[in-house]
Amino acid sequence: MRYKNINLIIDFDSTLVKVEALDLLADITLENRKNKKEITSKIKAITQGGMEGKISFDKSLEKRLKLFSPHKKDINKLIQILKKNITRSAFENIDFFRQHSDSIYIVSGGFKEWIIPVAKKLGITRDHVIANSFLYNGENDIVGYDKTCLLTKDCGKVKAVRKLNLKGKVVVVGDGYTAYEIKKEKEAEVFIAYTEHIARENIVQQANYIVKDFYEIIDIFKKDIKSTLPQKVLLLENIDQQAQEYFQKCGYKVEAIPRALPEKELIKKIKDVTVLGIRSKTKVTASVINNADRLSTIGAFCIGTEQIDMNECLQRGIAVFNAPYANTRSVAELAIGEIIMLLRKVFEKNIQLHSGIWNKSSINCHEIRGKKLGIIGYGSIGSQVSVFAESLGMKVYYYDIKDKLSFGTAEKCQDLHALLSTVDVVTLHIDGRKENKNYIGDKEFRSMKNGVIFLNLSRGLVVDINALVAHLKSGKIAGAAVDVFAEEPEKNGQKFTSPLQNFTNVILTPHTGGSTEEAQRNISTYVSQKIVEYLKYTRKCKI
Repeated sequence: MRYKNINLIIDFDSTLVKVEALDLLADITLENRKNKKEITSKIKAITQGGMEGKISFDKSLEKRLKLFSPHKKDINKLIQILKKNITRSAFENIDFFRQHSDSIYIVSGGFKEWIIPVAKKLGITRDHVIANSFLYNGENDIVGYDKTCLLTKDCGKVKAVRKLNLKGKVVVVGDGYTAYEIKKEKEAEVFIAYTEHIARENIVQQANYIVKDFYEIIDIFKKDIKSTLPQKVLLLENIDQQAQEYFQKCGYKVEAIPRALPEKELIKKIKDVTVLGIRSKTKVTASVINNADRLSTIGAFCIGTEQIDMNECLQRGIAVFNAPYANTRSVAELAIGEIIMLLRKVFEKNIQLHSGIWNKSSINCHEIRGKKLGIIGYGSIGSQVSVFAESLGMKVYYYDIKDKLSFGTAEKCQDLHALLSTVDVVTLHIDGRKENKNYIGDKEFRSMKNGVIFLNLSRGLVVDINALVAHLKSGKIAGAAVDVFAEEPEKNGQKFTSPLQNFTNVILTPHTGGSTEEAQRNISTYVSQKIVEYLKYTRKCKI
């Protein structure tokens, strides 16, 4: 992949190569000198002071060169040694350097004489090497350096990068103060401290990133290239308009599609998407995620996340946001309303009246007060139903595989059978994980009391519909309300069929438990704001 609009400024010494080249040149030049150890110690101390910002670069360079007198032949020896000391992870990623040679620059206080030959091995051209140059006499003795070069001046690297007038983001990689200084003086947005060969504590503390090899640098680019490109939001399944408007207000490009997309279609759409917004019908599989080059976040504008491959998201570092409480009230209200309508046979009497039949009868019509309600799944919705039901005079029992705090006088049942055999009304509020498929089937229906009222406002797959139909026909179940189905149309207006159709004692709703304007606004606001906050935060921590 090409990382456009990012310019990479790389230091040479202790970054692209394992050593400090000028110190090594001193070793070569002083090879047969008796006081070599004393002089090289002084040179290394001056180098360290310059790297830590304790001494200006021009003074550091001048002081070091005065301590030894190199010759051109010494530089030739140095070049051979440097070629053998190219940082291993840099050389192993030579394809990266060659592919991005037009946006990679070596900016160094070292000298072109030895940097250019090493840069060439990595595919970096000589015109992208910004460094000092020596001055020679007729016998190729080094007698000084070109003091007109910006890099010999105080803040030389800053001035050199400024002169390049680079377009796009500038990222600096190095181990010393002069590399950090480029970012400090706002000529680069990011400073990456390179610590494989040496870690200078005062420099590391200033870094946006701390890396130990070039693999980590490339990983940063892979993850962070998203932030340099226009960020696109794809919203599916008729997510509330308020979310679309909020993303647009925050500067995102938004595409909204009013239906769920099948896997193949979603794979085509998701390639350049940063944020994916879905509800419960869209399946975000590993294949979808692996075809998303820029995906940072998924917003589940609903309660559950079982439609998303969470393990794959974890592996890819994709954040997932949902709204576990935003539509709780709406679902709980519908559940209570349907319990009342089924106990009072409102739905049946409504159909009779529309057919011209007057049937004012109290037979098998009951108040909600005094009835026993069994809640399966005592999460945010189940517990809200519990509070509503108790306030209306129902005695509440619940069953959950996790320990839950009981609200009011609700009693926890230790097993599912105990609940089913006790209550007059059963309402399901569990998630759609595959282990819950057909959670309520023939065996469970047989455990219920005769004349029970049954509701499913959770997930379609958790109930064996054929078993439900059989027990409706037998009269075991006096009435049912079902809001969710194992197979649901992708969009409004499509044909729907179910074995539950044409029962006068069954209320069917098209997965609208949480579909109130209030709930959808709450979900829309909550999820979209969390996503934008997350992306703002991660951009602060990244390139």
